[in-house]
Amino acid sequence: MSLNTKLQQGILAAVDGSGASDDAVRWAAAEAARRGQDLTIVNVITTLSAGWSGPWMFGSPISEEFGLWQQQQADQVIADSVRIARESVPGVELHITTETPVAAVVPTLIDLTKQAGMVVVGSRRMGAVGRALLGSVSTALLHHAHCPVAIVRGTVAAEHANGPVVLGVDGSPASERATALAFDEASWRHAELVAVHAFSDVEWPEIMPLPWSAVEAEAGEILSERLAGWQERYPDVTVHKVIVRDHPVEHLLAQAKKAQLVVLGSHGRGGFAGMLLGSVSSVIAHEIDTPLIVARND
Repeated sequence: MSLNTKLQQGILAAVDGSGASDDAVRWAAAEAARRGQDLTIVNVITTLSAGWSGPWMFGSPISEEFGLWQQQQADQVIADSVRIARESVPGVELHITTETPVAAVVPTLIDLTKQAGMVVVGSRRMGAVGRALLGSVSTALLHHAHCPVAIVRGTVAAEHANGPVVLGVDGSPASERATALAFDEASWRHAELVAVHAFSDVEWPEIMPLPWSAVEAEAGEILSERLAGWQERYPDVTVHKVIVRDHPVEHLLAQAKKAQLVVLGSHGRGGFAGMLLGSVSSVIAHEIDTPLIVARND
């Protein structure tokens, strides 16, 4: 049976043995338990780097020994991750499957997301150079995954464990998917939902034909209309609407500080898939400390 078949829309956690990876496993285990879904833990074993992949290496004792060492390391990472997952949800019979495929990490994980309900990865805080690292796993999944991507950096502070779910709303198709996911998450977590809508992605002009108060009122009516159907479907979720004039990243990050989860669309009203680096979701993914789910628009 292939790994794609085993997933069957469950939770996929990509691990590498790092502290960030351990945090992601804890979050993924809790998410799988909350949803009543299976958890698949994957550690992709990378092939030898280009600098060591000369013809003399393959089939040699050195390559065989290195491959055995890689497999042993991967098995240990998997064993540790399974232990962490089970310890994270005591009393829950969580069904966990594991895999250690030997392949290129990013293409393998992207392919696996075709059958996953959500993929979860850890992420370290990065500086300016790190933000430009297109090859990182979390950034690649944010761009190309076929399911929602959860990016976990650290653990939620105890005082925010019962905080709200924050949703960024802009009216785009990706935003609509994010709205559905956010209401689901808020309902599962018995949490309130804070829906944040920024009227403009760019700075508000100093001179405008209408006062902000008039624009704010109309934007509030539109937001209420977009959320009305979801509120009827999820009567257990209390919704708070926040209308801001501009700078969505700034306002979403402020709301995230007291939240247990943030949910965004992968690209919004002004973007398309090839321009994700400039989008709100991509910027926030590199800055946020709260767990973030990006609803892909595939």
